Amino acid sequence: MPPVGAHAVDTRIGRVGVVMGRQGPYVQLRPYGGGREWDAVPGYVRYATQSERLRAATAHANARSRGEVL
Repeated sequence: MPPVGAHAVDTRIGRVGVVMGRQGPYVQLRPYGGGREWDAVPGYVRYATQSERLRAATAHANARSRGEVL
């Protein structure tokens, strides 16, 4: 299980997030760049690859440059 602060992927939904902690049986993930946390089932959480981290960072930067609310 990735530790708090690590970039991880919720493989059930294909989202990259930062591990914020645990809440009951779930892992709390927050989207890259901030936003609302979601609960992920621990068995579906793995470390994000460098490519996945870069893709999330690029998507975040592009959204900010377009003035989108994240």
